[in-house]
Amino acid sequence: MDELSRRLANVRAAAERAGVDAVVVAGSEYTGFEGAVTYLSGFTIVHRYAYVVVPLDADPVIVFPSEARYVGEHGQARIEQVFQPHPGEWLAGRLGGRRIGVYGLDYVMTVRDFQPLAASAAIVPFDEEFDLARAVKSGAELESVRDSVRINTEGFRIFLEHYRPGITAAEVMAECERYFVDEGCGRLTMDMVLAGPEFLLARKDVVLGDFVLPSLEIAGPGGHWVEVSRAIGEPDDDGRRMMEAYEEYFDAARTALRPGATAHDVHRAVAKGFVDRGYHLGHVTGHSIGMTMIEFPKIGEGVETELAENMVFSMHPHAITPDGTGCLYMQETWLVTADGGEPLSGLPMRVYTADESVTHS
Repeated sequence: MDELSRRLANVRAAAERAGVDAVVVAGSEYTGFEGAVTYLSGFTIVHRYAYVVVPLDADPVIVFPSEARYVGEHGQARIEQVFQPHPGEWLAGRLGGRRIGVYGLDYVMTVRDFQPLAASAAIVPFDEEFDLARAVKSGAELESVRDSVRINTEGFRIFLEHYRPGITAAEVMAECERYFVDEGCGRLTMDMVLAGPEFLLARKDVVLGDFVLPSLEIAGPGGHWVEVSRAIGEPDDDGRRMMEAYEEYFDAARTALRPGATAHDVHRAVAKGFVDRGYHLGHVTGHSIGMTMIEFPKIGEGVETELAENMVFSMHPHAITPDGTGCLYMQETWLVTADGGEPLSGLPMRVYTADESVTHS
């Protein structure tokens, strides 16, 4: 409850700075979009959607659509729970006539709930403000982050152990998922492989070749998402040149991910090796990561948000050849410290071979 009180206080402070009277945080069962609700209530959505309402002048409440009485394990919630046939109408009755900041306005809030609320209150987007309010992690959160990294790193070791050319993506990823579920991740995993520049699900018809790029993304029992993976196999000439740029990025990030640097500065520092070699960058270079998979700030061109100590970032430069046929994509979760960036997995930044064991640096 102390940790939850800290989070609510940070969100209320952000609301006061933004001049809003209350914050509505939307979450859905879509993987990676449920975490904002968990962050403010302790509740994990497994079905449908929910809203956490944080007024400046009253206690928070979590609102569920009553068409599905079971939306998750309701005993997890640490705040008042309300079930309504039309949550938007309930929100309008509770918040009408006020200025409301909504997290999830673009991607999560349902149209049927938006319409009555927008008709009765002044709605403003609140995604960036909410994410920045939770970007600096507490000591308790960092314990959760490190536990997730431990699980994810072991998942890569398991992938490496079971991978061989000719195996299907489903076969090898099933071994990882068995471990993730056993460690308490539940539904909070989103694991894929890359073929060329495309992300593919772990299906039986996806047969892995002699060079594979696993994309492992999980949240441990504490609910904090992390991303850790490395390429496996023998890269081609482009892959080897990309790997040189990856080594340069890893060294640059140790210095660039420091308090006071901007996200733009970090992007330029870690992207330099790839750009200088003529490669395109696909998926975002990096992003803040927490109880939602992708949070602000993103590490990218023109993002002037300043980093602070105890922010956590997923970094994964997505290097793509000019003709779009090849890529290299490896993930690491970084902590911003007073002395610079700390890669949390302990895995050396290199390409692994199918017949070796993972060692930690």
